[in-house]
Amino acid sequence: MNIRKRIAIDLGTTSVLVYSRVHGVILNEPSVVAVNTFTDEVVAVGEKAKEMLGRTPGHIVAVRPLEDGVITNYEATEKMLKYFIKESIGTTLFRPDLIICVPSGANQVQMRAVKQAGIKAGANEVHLIEEPLAAAIGCGIEIGDARGSMIIDIGGGTSDIAVIAKGGIVTSASLRTAGDQADKDIIDYIRSTRNVIIGEKTAEKVKKNLGSIESDLTEFIVKGRNISTGLPEEVSLNLDDIDKALDNMLTEIANGAKQVLSTTPPELVSDLYESGVTLTGGGALIRGMKEKIQGLIKIPVNIAYDPISSVVKGTGKSLNWINKLAVAEDSKLELSRRIMENKEKLRRR
Repeated sequence: MNIRKRIAIDLGTTSVLVYSRVHGVILNEPSVVAVNTFTDEVVAVGEKAKEMLGRTPGHIVAVRPLEDGVITNYEATEKMLKYFIKESIGTTLFRPDLIICVPSGANQVQMRAVKQAGIKAGANEVHLIEEPLAAAIGCGIEIGDARGSMIIDIGGGTSDIAVIAKGGIVTSASLRTAGDQADKDIIDYIRSTRNVIIGEKTAEKVKKNLGSIESDLTEFIVKGRNISTGLPEEVSLNLDDIDKALDNMLTEIANGAKQVLSTTPPELVSDLYESGVTLTGGGALIRGMKEKIQGLIKIPVNIAYDPISSVVKGTGKSLNWINKLAVAEDSKLELSRRIMENKEKLRRR
């Protein structure tokens, strides 16, 4: 009997979700860390640290330790994971086993960094699962089926698009166009059309209040700084504004889905006409996302139930296969090692 606790972590660019088999999703907080640069101590993590973004004195820096789904600040990631693990399971004699999901485009170096950060944060073992697979499992898709399924997971830093069959990814793409890009596009749109600068947090509010299918608002007022006068100014935005602001981002993701389809075997494409495409992740809730993708690829598109939690729930369900994941990871590393050895032999000839 294994007495170690096992938890699943969706380590996202904008938020971290933690799942346990007993309690389900037990934590959902922003992936932000505030550090005192004088003492190198962590001042705040998660929601409290996010509140400090753009509002801290010079010696306290609030940072996002992940960018485009991969670690860019290793030390901050380690401290953030340590905090979230403790918040999730409390104090325990035995180090927990973790499963962490990574983007489908992550390379060996990036995956190794995630595993090392997890170990240093207090884990006993760290296993990885690719986000599209985790999202598909979380959506209830039977990934072991021979029939093809297509998943589009739109997170904060990356959009992972994959066609899945027989328990594996047949073809995939990882785009750097996702929820964070929507915030940047909103900032750029207001700057160019209203001559007003707003911050990232304000742009996120616009996206959630005006650009989400879960909101009934048709107008939203934001406050920013006028570029010409330098004075505060209110700006009124409507649905037409948000459609224009996000059009390029929606088109890029739709084109990414089209590109993945173009490299998918014909038999699997035929399956997709019947099974459709499943949208997951917070970006799935962006107004017009479903319609834009469906209009371009000509295949039915459905939004998953509770799309924000799909990845971490799928990662959590894979806790039952933790031993099989370990074998799969070892096989991948062995295959990579052999490929490198063969390349080196060819180079020496």
